[in-house]
Amino acid sequence: MRNFIKEGEVLTLTPTSAVAAGAGFMFGAGLFGVALSPVAANTPGEFITEGVIEIAKTSALAISVGDRLFWNAAGSVVNTTSAGQVCVGVAVSAAVNPSPTVQIKLGRFLAAGT
Repeated sequence: MRNFIKEGEVLTLTPTSAVAAGAGFMFGAGLFGVALSPVAANTPGEFITEGVIEIAKTSALAISVGDRLFWNAAGSVVNTTSAGQVCVGVAVSAAVNPSPTVQIKLGRFLAAGT
């Protein structure tokens, strides 16, 4: 196929602020990635955009398998609050309250009927 560029699981992207290895970053309104290594502001770096990862979550929050997870850019964590945040994945493991991380399948997941 002549127009194929690459698979897309890992993309080279340029964040507007520094991103620690393993931390997420929202590019525009619809592309979320997790840095594979530290990336300086305004410098290209490698971000995983597909697959299952472990990421920081709001500690005081219990999460169940299948919960939609939203990116809280101010706290650099995922949570279950949909208001004003973007869905970045769905939980593939349960996480208790308190706990620092959760395993998620990256991607945007919409509720039924939307």
